[in-house]
Amino acid sequence: MANKVIYPGTFDPLTNGHLDIIQRAASMFDEVIIAVAASPSKNTMFTLEERVELVKQATQQFANVSTKGFSGLLVDFARDEKANILIRGLRTTVDFEYEFGLTTMYRRLLPGLESIFLTPAEEYAFLSSTIVREVAIHGGNIDAFVPQVVHQAINAKMAQK
Repeated sequence: MANKVIYPGTFDPLTNGHLDIIQRAASMFDEVIIAVAASPSKNTMFTLEERVELVKQATQQFANVSTKGFSGLLVDFARDEKANILIRGLRTTVDFEYEFGLTTMYRRLLPGLESIFLTPAEEYAFLSSTIVREVAIHGGNIDAFVPQVVHQAINAKMAQK
């Protein structure tokens, strides 16, 4: 049985912590779909289309990884994609509490949908998209935190302001 998993998130922007999770998921599962959420309630730096394209570019080296944007409920996306496993990244106990609540809701909405939690490598455990955006907005160096293609896109955004 082939394992198709979904790694969902807003990815605004994609960080090296995300890439670490993607790389490990790609080595464990037959097919990994990076599900980029529209997240209309969030004030994102990049549009959905831009985020999907950046994730595609940053993950092109993984033959079994694809990227798709979605809006609406994650469980509906999982059902449409015929995936029964979600990959979720955990950095802290706060992340765990939040994700545990989501997992319970997902199981109610789509019985059989399982969640697997992965922690990032130690050097990325502190890293979040929010932190990267804040550092970039204030002119800090984000080289070590994001893939080069993302860094270039953030620099281009900052130059537009």
